[in-house]
Amino acid sequence: MVQNILIAEDDQKLNDGIRLSLKEEGRNFFQCRTLAEAQEILRQHRIALILLDVNLPDGNGIEFVRLFRRSSQVPVILITVNNLEIDIVTGLEAGANDYITKPFSLMVLRARVAVQLRAPGAGLPQRVQVGPYVFDFQKMDFSCNGRNIELSRTEQRLLRVLLENRGATVTRSRLIDQVWQGNTEYVEEHALTVAVKRLRDKLEADDAALPYIRTVYGIGYTWTADL
Repeated sequence: MVQNILIAEDDQKLNDGIRLSLKEEGRNFFQCRTLAEAQEILRQHRIALILLDVNLPDGNGIEFVRLFRRSSQVPVILITVNNLEIDIVTGLEAGANDYITKPFSLMVLRARVAVQLRAPGAGLPQRVQVGPYVFDFQKMDFSCNGRNIELSRTEQRLLRVLLENRGATVTRSRLIDQVWQGNTEYVEEHALTVAVKRLRDKLEADDAALPYIRTVYGIGYTWTADL
């Protein structure tokens, strides 16, 4: 199955560079330099992923995402020169799935694109091995170097969401919604901080264990290791 990728970037050299970097069998690319062109492509074609520059000649990419999210859940990676936390948070809260700041490594971009093109939940079997860890979600059996790790149901859901989105930043609001499964009316944001700390403490209690959960300050968390 061919995956159509839309690149909306007004710097033609960078636009072409992104396409060449991501080019591989099974991928097709649509390139444009304005939001108007992007909207026309989206009307005519089924797109699997959008790479969107925040500052385009005819409008703001973040506002575009906010409106786009009313009718579509196609993954969006924002490309921005703004690395201030407030700009990144605004983009993610508007509905972007991830972001990358200029200048960026094409290797990092390839990894983040691969994460977003992965089908939701795909690539995560019931039994997962990561370094010294073995996570068996079906049997609810978790261990590190043979040492049993007792995880609460909340910690298990948190671990699974992070693993399913490995390599990408998962916002705090999204984690709260998925871990507490929509029952968030009485969930304080501090509850997520506590849950992450407890999960980290349990995973890092072994000398051989590595700190795979990285905090993206003001935004959320990332599981940094691939499977």
